[in-house]
Amino acid sequence: MSLSGALVYCRPAMPPASPAPWRQALAGALAMAVAMGIGRFVFTPILPGMMAGLGLSAADAGLIASANYLGYLLGALLAAGGWAEGRERPLVVAGLAASAGLAAAMALSDALVVFLLVRLAAGVASAFVMVFMSSLVFARLAAAGRGDLQAVHFGGVGAGIAVSALMTGALDLAGAGWPAGWLWAGVLSALGLAAVLALADRAPRTGPRPPREPALPRDPGLRLIVLAYGLFGFGYIVTATFLVAIVREGAGGRLFEPGVWLVTGLAAAPSVWLWAKAARRLGLTATFAVGCAVEAAGVMASVLVPQPAGPLVGGVLLGGTFVAVTALGLQAGRRLAGDAPRRALALMTAAFGTGQILGPIVAGYATDLTGSYLAASLAAAAALVLSAAVAYPAGRLRAGGAAGA
Repeated sequence: MSLSGALVYCRPAMPPASPAPWRQALAGALAMAVAMGIGRFVFTPILPGMMAGLGLSAADAGLIASANYLGYLLGALLAAGGWAEGRERPLVVAGLAASAGLAAAMALSDALVVFLLVRLAAGVASAFVMVFMSSLVFARLAAAGRGDLQAVHFGGVGAGIAVSALMTGALDLAGAGWPAGWLWAGVLSALGLAAVLALADRAPRTGPRPPREPALPRDPGLRLIVLAYGLFGFGYIVTATFLVAIVREGAGGRLFEPGVWLVTGLAAAPSVWLWAKAARRLGLTATFAVGCAVEAAGVMASVLVPQPAGPLVGGVLLGGTFVAVTALGLQAGRRLAGDAPRRALALMTAAFGTGQILGPIVAGYATDLTGSYLAASLAAAAALVLSAAVAYPAGRLRAGGAAGA
C-alpha cells in the first residue's frame, strides 16, 4: 500500500462551508475499506482456496499479486499529475465502482491471464480512490482544523481487511468455494460505494495550483529514506500476500485462516494513530526504523513460531505496522525533500512500488523451489531489518540538520 499520491495531491484551500469533519473522515474510511482493505487485500484470504481449487502454484499467486501492485503503482503515478483538478469526486466514484465490478469479475474465469489483467486494472482503480479521496478528505479536515481525524480515514484499511476476513470465514462455514469470495467482495464493495455517496461532500475543491517545484536536493538522508522505503515495500508485501496461505500450509484449520486475517485488520485500524504518537517523541525516521524492526519480528514469527501463536503474532505485528510505517516513510521523505516534496514522493512511490512488485514474484518462485514459505519469509524479514538499518540515520544525515525527521 502506498499513500504517496494522496499526500502529493492534497491542497489545503477549501470552500468556507463543508460538512462535519467526522462525516468526511467516515466517508474516507469507507472508501479506503472498499478500495484498499477489500479491493487490494481480499486476495490474501481468498488465495488459499484459489490455489487448492485451481492448482495455482505459489509463483502463479505471486504473479497475480504483483499485477495488482503494478497497477497500483501506475495508477498512483498517473493520479499524481494535475489533470484531474476539479474532477476528484467523480473519479473516486468511478474508482469505487470499478473496484466492485473487478472484484466480482475475478469469479468469472479460471485463466491466469484473465486474473493478471483484472488485478492490474483493480490496482489502478484502488490507486485512484486512494489519491483522490484522500486529497478531498485531507483538505476538508485541514480547513476544519481536524487533522487528527486522518487516522480515522486510514483506519478504513484495517476495517476493510477485518470485514473481508469475516466474509471469508462465513463463506467457509457455508461450504462456498473461492468464486463466492470474489462475488461477495464485489457486493460488499458496492454497498460501500453507496455509503460513500451518501456521506461524501459534493462541493468541489477550490484553490490555486501548486507552484513548480525545484529539483530534489542532493541530500544523503533523502537517498537513504528512498532506499529504505523500497526495501520496506519488498519486505512487508510478502507476508501481506501469503500470510493466510502460510496458515493453510501449517494445517491450522480452515476457520483459523480468516481468524488470522481478522486480527491483522483489527490491529491495522488504530495503527496510524498509535505510531503518530511515537513519531512525536522519536522523530519520523527513527519511528519508521522501529516499525520495520517490529514488522520483521512478526514476519519471522509467522513461520518460525508454531501455530496457532506464530501466525497470530505475525498478523498482529503486520497489521499494527504496515499502514503506519507506509505513512511515516512518506512524511519523512516530504520533510527531507525541502521545497520539492512532490518530486520526492514520486521517487519514493517508484521505489516502494518496485519493491512491492518484486516481493510476491520472488517469494512465489522461492516457495515453489523450496516447498515452503520459510525462505521467502526470512528474506522478507531480512529486507525489513535492512530497511530499518538504512532509515535510522537518515534524519541525522539531512543536509543542514533535520529537526523532527
